[in-house]
Amino acid sequence: MASVYDFSATTIDGDEQPLSAYRGKLLLIVNVASKCGFTPQYAGLEALYREQADNGLVVLGFPCDQFGHQEPGDEEEIAEFCEVNFGVTFPLFAKVEVNGDGACDLYKTLTALDTKPVGAGKISWNFEKFVVGRNGEVVARFSPRTRPDAPEVRDTRMKRNLPIVLRFRGGSSLPTLRQSQEGWTALLPRVYTGA
Repeated sequence: MASVYDFSATTIDGDEQPLSAYRGKLLLIVNVASKCGFTPQYAGLEALYREQADNGLVVLGFPCDQFGHQEPGDEEEIAEFCEVNFGVTFPLFAKVEVNGDGACDLYKTLTALDTKPVGAGKISWNFEKFVVGRNGEVVARFSPRTRPDAPEVRDTRMKRNLPIVLRFRGGSSLPTLRQSQEGWTALLPRVYTGA
């Protein structure tokens, strides 16, 4: 199965962006729209991005006009709307299709995965969310009704591929623990033996 790092997307400004540029980051990929009942989620997405950017979280917004013609504007209008109304600073991309024959390759891959809790299948509406671990693997999918600050989204983000380092007094460290879908793995630190 392809990793999200295998894809590129056109930014809202028209530049080609390989998603491999986000390697090692925790990603929240969301199809967004400006005239939707869920549009206020932009505020939650931006708050989450600002709160967690230093911890490696990146929100990626993909505008889509496939649901009730709720994203009718062009890229310039979308960018202005997001900046003026929600102060969006997270990366936005050019409009894409997320379902059907015209769906972009990234969304064809995302929707083919049997990712919990939603599972495989078409995007149901605007603001459907995919959580991608630091290794590029999709680890969760949430419905549009699930807010960005919902406990289940926060728990998934915090439990997936985020190292936890415990330190003794004096700065020496225990093994780093990393949780993956297979369980906890200890990553032993290098031990300085002196010279």
